[in-house]
Amino acid sequence: SSLLLMSGVVVTVGLCRRLARRRLRSRPLLFAFLVEMFSTFQICACTNELSLLGNVEPKPHTALTLTYGFTVLHGLTLAGSVCNPCGTLQPMWGGGTSPTMGALKIAAQFVAALLARVVMHFIWSLEVAEPHLGALSQGCSSPMQTTEMQAFCIELLFSVVFQLAVLRAESVNPKYRVHLIALLITMLVYAGGNLTGAIFNPALAFSLHADCFYDKFLSYSLVYWIAPCLGKFLILYVF
Repeated sequence: SSLLLMSGVVVTVGLCRRLARRRLRSRPLLFAFLVEMFSTFQICACTNELSLLGNVEPKPHTALTLTYGFTVLHGLTLAGSVCNPCGTLQPMWGGGTSPTMGALKIAAQFVAALLARVVMHFIWSLEVAEPHLGALSQGCSSPMQTTEMQAFCIELLFSVVFQLAVLRAESVNPKYRVHLIALLITMLVYAGGNLTGAIFNPALAFSLHADCFYDKFLSYSLVYWIAPCLGKFLILYVF
């Protein structure tokens, strides 16, 4: 049921992106906002559902396999979208994107993150699948299983590794690049998922753990917003 749900999200987003591309080419700002929102919604909604499958046996093989598979699927179906506020900062820093367009895309990413959370929680409330039973009673299911400083350093390091790999992989054939990035993300999730969740995406972190941001805004914004953005700026400064 979870796989069917995530597949349905991918198909629906694909149809929405195609419709926006056909109807809104003459309105570039609205087109950019909607495409980025649809794409980020797909990643956040699927990752919300994947977070419920972490305890499916055999552990952690099932969760890691699904992480790799859906990361490849996202890479193949969401070409041209960033879906990460940290990634949006790069063209803004280099002058390739105007501040207005960059701010618009970041706004779209956070709107999609919140929308994905609302939609998935509504679906979970229907309890049509076994993993959904009791999913809404967890409250702040904190992914931070270490000290705040260690969590900050882990998310900073993972962001640097990920962003550096993305930059270095730009010269790789796209059909191979998507598998390399998916493999890297899967390895990072395996290495640090039990400590911080290995998210390194501010919008995705907000979608997955909004309750924790409400309860402990300062610590969670430091680890899941500031650390990934700082990692991105370090890479941009070095390059």
